[in-house]
Amino acid sequence: MRARTVRRRTATCAALAVSMALAVSACGRGEPRADPDSGPAQAAQTQTAAPEFASPTLAAVKRRGRLNCGVHEGLVGFAYTDNRGEWRGFDVDFCRALAAAVLGDETRVRFVPLTGSQRFEALRSGRVDVLWRSTSWTLTREATEGVRFAGVNYYDGQGFLVRRSLDLATAAELNGARVCVQRASTSELNVADWFRARGLEYTPVVAANEEAARAAYAREDCDALSADISALAAARTTLANPEQHAILPDVISKEPLGPAVKRDDEAWTSIVRWTLNALILAEEMGVTRDNAGRMAEESRDPAVRRLLGAEGEVGPMLGLRKDWAKAAIEAEGNYGEIFSRNVGADSPLDLARGLNAQWNARPGGLIYALPIR
Repeated sequence: MRARTVRRRTATCAALAVSMALAVSACGRGEPRADPDSGPAQAAQTQTAAPEFASPTLAAVKRRGRLNCGVHEGLVGFAYTDNRGEWRGFDVDFCRALAAAVLGDETRVRFVPLTGSQRFEALRSGRVDVLWRSTSWTLTREATEGVRFAGVNYYDGQGFLVRRSLDLATAAELNGARVCVQRASTSELNVADWFRARGLEYTPVVAANEEAARAAYAREDCDALSADISALAAARTTLANPEQHAILPDVISKEPLGPAVKRDDEAWTSIVRWTLNALILAEEMGVTRDNAGRMAEESRDPAVRRLLGAEGEVGPMLGLRKDWAKAAIEAEGNYGEIFSRNVGADSPLDLARGLNAQWNARPGGLIYALPIR
């Protein structure tokens, strides 16, 4: 009895389902079937075009006929004036390369020396178009200073410069030492973190700027000077007897240094970023200041030809000339040439490439260009 009841209910439900299906089919007969991918959202997506690539900063630079570049007020190897009053250095050469890329002339750049406390305000106010001033890329700076970093042109780290007479082997032996640091810098914060994490005591000797910190160390107001290792190497060259001072092997932080620009001009950020990448890529491809012109004419490598403007429309995509990258390379050379001349083997600093070697070198480093295509 129970089994027959179940079967009757099942049959009734099946008949009802068939009737409903027929009714739905009849109601929809003659009307096109709805396409889930052709609704209003899909139509809007199809009709949305990419925003125009336009940079107010680039327009201002072209009207002015000059690039305003913020640099260090005096750091040997990176940004300093020689005995003829000419600006020299690693960061200075990148400024000139950028001027060549956007204006076609590496000399059309005005260097604006800035202290650590002035640099971000100079960007925000429009006093400078780009900051190429040994500045570490950090989250806090992007979030609170109104700036954007366009890339990394030097991977650095913070360390300690000490007198050899102290006979120190590691920074761990600085317990109780006086340490000179620059005020309101990542160096000041990193030193505090490093000593606290290890339960060590120290006395900070805080100076207004890097020059004042170096002077305090030279007067023996402190036992150690702490800053980026590249800055310590530069500071050592200015001391009366450089050979009497040593940089300890400890590296207490990561300091990715690179160009910064004002927030809210993404197109200008891209122009600075891709100019830096062009110089890095040039080294990887063997394009130098001396052979760039010849390679633009003779190379059959499509990647080289795109880089040098011999084919494609890469430059115009950025609002620049087709040969923008070639102009940048011919201004001061590729990344490796700029490094060697200012801070590497051909300079008084004689810094090893280390982390700043190309990714495919032996041993490899962190310098890796984004593809230009």
